[in-house]
Amino acid sequence: MLTYPKFRLTADDRRALLGDFLPYAEIVVLADAAPARFPASRETDDTVFIHLAVMGQADFLVSGDGDLTALKAVSPVPILAVSALRTVLAEQRSQ
Repeated sequence: MLTYPKFRLTADDRRALLGDFLPYAEIVVLADAAPARFPASRETDDTVFIHLAVMGQADFLVSGDGDLTALKAVSPVPILAVSALRTVLAEQRSQ
């Protein structure tokens, strides 16, 4: 994903970004196929993100992808836009 043209990241940018986030990453092993209980995205390559979020016990799946956000109502993991995540995090900090 970091190689997507919309991010305009050089190889050095990608390495630096990964270096910042790897200490907080966890390995999630997926079964060969997503169980039927996971909603299928219109874009079949996106279904894996819901699968990863569920198997990794993620609190949220953050995405601006319309195919994923279209599944908000049926996803077992809350799907939030970045702006919604900022709001949730700000509310948690104020408590």
